[in-house]
Amino acid sequence: MDAVTLAELRKPRAYPAVSVLMPTHRAAPGDRQDPIRLRNLLAEARRRLYADDRIPADAADHVVRGLERAAGEVDLRHAADGLVLFAAPDGEHHAFAIDQPVDERVIVDSGFATRDLVAAYTRTPRYWLLTLSDHRTRLWDGRGDELTEHTAGRFPVEPEPIDEAASGRRARRAATGGDEPHRQAARDVAAALDRVLARDDRPLIVAGVTRHQAFFDEVAGPHVRIAGRVDGSLEGASPSTLIEAARPALAAYEDLREVGVLSELEAARGIDRYGAGLCDVVRLVEQGRGEHLVVERGYYAPAIRSDGGLVPVDGRPGVLHGADVIDDAVDHVIETALEYGGEVTFVSDGFLVDHDRIALVTRF
Repeated sequence: MDAVTLAELRKPRAYPAVSVLMPTHRAAPGDRQDPIRLRNLLAEARRRLYADDRIPADAADHVVRGLERAAGEVDLRHAADGLVLFAAPDGEHHAFAIDQPVDERVIVDSGFATRDLVAAYTRTPRYWLLTLSDHRTRLWDGRGDELTEHTAGRFPVEPEPIDEAASGRRARRAATGGDEPHRQAARDVAAALDRVLARDDRPLIVAGVTRHQAFFDEVAGPHVRIAGRVDGSLEGASPSTLIEAARPALAAYEDLREVGVLSELEAARGIDRYGAGLCDVVRLVEQGRGEHLVVERGYYAPAIRSDGGLVPVDGRPGVLHGADVIDDAVDHVIETALEYGGEVTFVSDGFLVDHDRIALVTRF
């Protein structure tokens, strides 16, 4: 899932758009109950669809089939912490396994219940790792402590085969153009990377020998955010080796980024475009004034709506139930800020101790 996909999922759908959310288990004994719970939730969705007089029978049929197809794409033997299924009357369906627990529920509405997806997406650090090589340049998708190879959008990139008949002529022209094949390979990599970043812009770690990095730097556009570098050839390295190699560069980037965020907050406070603390931030964000929301990564806060405001309650999400309860007011603020086009940044726990764990730069 990328930012573009998430934005598309948050758009309104024709009624009934159905969301099925279920906590899942990574290991026994809890994982043995997951298939049963999923069947029960699908049965509940089916019952509610056919019992709703506003829903034509054929529309209900389409949504039920969509949910079944989405469920069929899930392998519960390799579950994460939560499962999210979506289906709409036009045959649209989606399945997501997320690294965050969810409350078990079935929602029938005119849009998908994306709050848990938004929370999982925004709270997980994401980056790209580019491993440069003469033979095959790979792009790796970094999400928290997981790293998987990105095999779409022309990646991995392999250079054009060498024309043996022309190799002698190229050797004689080495003084004037011997590096051109390497530069062309770097241009191909940069073009493929641009397509990926246009859809999912993230910080980039560049790994490779100095020569390869130099060729890439010549052609990389100014929009590429190089967060750090790893020197040396990592061709053929395992994901675990790559993670360890990239970790120092990522840590240094995060430190600099957090210092920059803190400077931005202080500057905003100086010109009265600032809010801090959950109650103040909720009010400003719901007014559409949020430009840049900054939150500690481990901050969760259930709350109760009272007299038009929020009263935070001690404890983890899910401890309270009722019509006036917001399971996690922090996630509610994040989703609202995104709806108004705001930016959301997470920082390390304890970093916003002087800002009551959550702060906002306002538009006005």
